[in-house]
Amino acid sequence: MTKEHLRLLDANLNRLREGIRVVEDIYRYIFNDKQTAIQLKTLRHKSRIELYHQLLDSRDIQNDVLKVSTTSEQNRTDLNSILIANFKRAQESARVLEEFGKLIDTDTSENFKNIRYELYHL
Repeated sequence: MTKEHLRLLDANLNRLREGIRVVEDIYRYIFNDKQTAIQLKTLRHKSRIELYHQLLDSRDIQNDVLKVSTTSEQNRTDLNSILIANFKRAQESARVLEEFGKLIDTDTSENFKNIRYELYHL
């Protein structure tokens, strides 16, 4: 696996876990929905690849060509827009991880496919 592949995996793992965490905290602290918050927490903990040190070594934030936020990323009008944006962020990242997980093994790919479908369900 190349450094570029690892960099892509690292970015999408972070994006996936961050998106899930925002939604999880909304369900936990605003909706007081323990069951859904636990489901989200479980998904967040499943969002891992056993290449931790390799992923960290591949991180290159200084050369990220799209690290500046777009206008749409800076605008949220209400709680629902935050939920939708973060669910979509997590779903899209899970799809990328599903595809690139195939370079690791089928279990990794299937894990992220299952996470993606569970996010669709929630």
